[in-house]
Amino acid sequence: MRAKLIHRNTHVYDLDATLAFYEKALGLSERRRKGPEDGSWLIVFIGNDECDFELELTWNRGYEGIYDNGNGDTHVCVRVDDYDAFHALHEEMGCIVKENPKMGLYFIADPDGCWIEVVRGLDEIPSEALRTK
Repeated sequence: MRAKLIHRNTHVYDLDATLAFYEKALGLSERRRKGPEDGSWLIVFIGNDECDFELELTWNRGYEGIYDNGNGDTHVCVRVDDYDAFHALHEEMGCIVKENPKMGLYFIADPDGCWIEVVRGLDEIPSEALRTK
């Protein structure tokens, strides 16, 4: 038996702002979208060429309730090829919410408050973070 992760869903209030955030922050772009003819909701899948995994963004027209997209404990994680460049970009964007330099990682938040963990490429992980006690 085998299983493959293919996407994670999150609900968004402002689809355009969320799409712009993920494009700028992580280079994720729209792959496809679907929804009814009346436009009452949209599902947009975003990703990149690095892997098949996608984020599924669900937008519901007129929804004003509170979405429970989890908190910092419920997140996705990306491994980046140039940690310092991504960190500088995210600092400029003002979206860093938590940092752990010793472990070579930090978290950013999207416009809806969903956290994304950003980690160094395997060859960039500080040796002290690999040591076990």
